[in-house]
Order: sequence, then structure tokens, then C-alpha cells
Amino acid sequence: MLPFTPEQFLGVFVNYNQAIWPIQITAYVLGALSIALLFRRTRAVDRVITGVLAAMWLWTGVAYHALSFSAINNAAYIFAALFVVQGCCLVYAGVYRDQIRFGLRPILATGVGISLVAYAAVAYPLIGLATGHRYPEMPMFGVTPCPVTIFTFGMLLLTVRPVPNWLLVIPFVWSLIGGSAAVLLNVPQDWFLLVSGFITSLLMFFRDRYQAATG
Repeated sequence: MLPFTPEQFLGVFVNYNQAIWPIQITAYVLGALSIALLFRRTRAVDRVITGVLAAMWLWTGVAYHALSFSAINNAAYIFAALFVVQGCCLVYAGVYRDQIRFGLRPILATGVGISLVAYAAVAYPLIGLATGHRYPEMPMFGVTPCPVTIFTFGMLLLTVRPVPNWLLVIPFVWSLIGGSAAVLLNVPQDWFLLVSGFITSLLMFFRDRYQAATG
């Protein structure tokens, strides 16, 4: 049983989206930049893309969970901590340690990664509109938990060398929390989140295992 009603949940998005405008546009610009940089191979590109992902997690943790969602759910502070930790982990692994290498390869993981990115940025809001959720009462790309998580799964599949496994832990946990809550709150665009963590984890496991075996 959730400690708030669907109406209260949607009300949080209304207040949040109105308060942060036009950050939503900035999120789309950064997302588009990340995708465009996949076609440029320089040492700085990987750090920039990871920095964008980290910024989305940090922003969502503080601005959405801690400052907005906490108005109706005290557990939001725990969620905020998880998102901030994930943002810091991305900074550490991808920006400081330079352990994440992005790129496009003709393999299944790449196709699924592109599909997840497209879902988070394009299909997600369209499904929301089609099911009766109008702006500003809808989760937006890059600044709310579920689209950020799906986008992150997609981008991590668009890598050309193994990603540290611990970077998947918090996104996977949120895919279960956010996905299950979406079913209870009737947010159809978030239902896919429930399986996205399993899909990403399995694909990355078999991709990295195959890569290690073939050298």
C-alpha cells in the first residue's frame, strides 16, 4: 500500500515541472549531445557522456526526490541518497577513472541500447500523452527517475568494453521500485522499466563474457 494517492503523485509532477522549467529542455539538449558524441571518438567524449548521465542522476536525486517527492513520501530521502550515490559512482568510474568507453558496434546489445534510449526520450512521453497524462503532470526525460534509469540502461549498453558491474546495482534496484510503483499508480510508460533492468543486465553479461572469450 502506497502512502499517497495517484492524484497526489501526479500533483508532484505538476509542481516539479512548473518549478524547474526550462530545465526539461536542457535535459533533452544534453541527451542529444550524448547521442551525437557516440559518433566522435576522442578521449574526452566518454567523460562528457558519463558526466551527462551523472548530472541527470544527481539532479533527479536532489531536485525531484529530496525537494519534491518528499512532500508526499518520506522514503523519497532514501531514494534521493541512492540517486546521488549513483551520480557520484558514475563520476568516479567514468570521469575520474575513465573506465567507461562508449561506441557503436553491430551487435544485439547496441540495437537494444538504441531502442532504450529512443524509448526514454521519445516513446516515453508519447505513451504518457496517449494514455491521458498531459504536461505538466507527467514524468519528463532527464529530470525524473524512471526516464533517467531507462536512458542510463540504454547508454551503458552502448559501450565497447566491460562496464563495472556495481554501476548497474542502483539502476537495477530502481527499475524494480519504480516499475512496480508504476503499475500501482497507473503510469503505463513506466511498466517497461520493470524488465529493462533484467534485459540490460543479461545482455551486458553475455556481451562481456563473449568479448572476454574472443579477446
